[in-house]
Amino acid sequence: MLSARLVVERDGFLLDVSIEAAAGEVVALLGPNGAGKTTALRALAGLVRLSRGEIVLDGEAIHEHPAERRSVGMVFQDYLLFPHLSALDNVAFGPRCQGTPKARARDQARDWLERVGLGAHLHARPRELSGGQAQRVALARALAVRPRLLLLDEPLAALDAHTRLEVRAGLRRHLEDFGGATVLVTHDPLDAMVLADRLVVVENGAIVQQGSPAEVARQPRTDYVARLVGLNLYRGVAAGHRVTIAGALTLSAAEELSGPVFVAFPPSAVALFRTRPDGTPRNTWAATIAGVERHGDQFRVSLDGPLSVSADVTAAAVADLGLLPAQEVWVAVKATETHAYPA
Repeated sequence: MLSARLVVERDGFLLDVSIEAAAGEVVALLGPNGAGKTTALRALAGLVRLSRGEIVLDGEAIHEHPAERRSVGMVFQDYLLFPHLSALDNVAFGPRCQGTPKARARDQARDWLERVGLGAHLHARPRELSGGQAQRVALARALAVRPRLLLLDEPLAALDAHTRLEVRAGLRRHLEDFGGATVLVTHDPLDAMVLADRLVVVENGAIVQQGSPAEVARQPRTDYVARLVGLNLYRGVAAGHRVTIAGALTLSAAEELSGPVFVAFPPSAVALFRTRPDGTPRNTWAATIAGVERHGDQFRVSLDGPLSVSADVTAAAVADLGLLPAQEVWVAVKATETHAYPA
């Protein structure tokens, strides 16, 4: 339904990405700040002009069309609701701009607000709404113009954690009912994993990885993606089950491969010891603690050594081992949780 090649050059930055999305599919653009995600979204909306490329929606080239002729609905990060209009008139604004008579536009707006659970807030102004309610008004306003392409720019970023959980679940239901293509920009991995059918990871203006949420989480291909999904990631050269990293340290991996590979394992697979573990465990080396910080109900330990590693340990382990910065420890990683895949 959407097939786009977006090339935008400005202020020394080059964005060059290709994005495709089928009808009913939600594609999430992920990436660090400054990667080009929002520029890509605004180019699709017609708010940023392409330097090169094209945007084809339902077989129609729309990249030369002005924004108002693109059959695109957009939810901005700050929602940008008209402060002087009620929720009803905010949602009716789009249909009115399309030529729908006022009474019918307001009927359509009422229907959309009831769909998003705001039937009791039709006449409320934006300042009288909570963050979650304002987000739903913005979504209803975007959908009321019956777009073929829905664009969401960090739609949950302005919400507190509790409201985010509730609104995320509701947004997923509405996206499942939307028949057009959806492109979502977010830096939150949970938003992406819950809302998207496919992830496109953008770094420095280019796509570095894409696939289903499960594929990306299981086999990250850059340090950014590895941090995003909570894995330690390294490049190495495999010979059977053995992978040599940085020309020195060799790890045992669950997979048998040959040639350039990535190696990944979760922080939970890392065990720490005061002295070298007894026996001959694989994937063991000496390291120095670089830092210790709380991470959920555990502690995240950052380690320097042959590899920079993150380990998740319990509060009891921190106390028993007396873990402090600059302390030397031994690291052991389970081979069964050390996974290799082609680079």
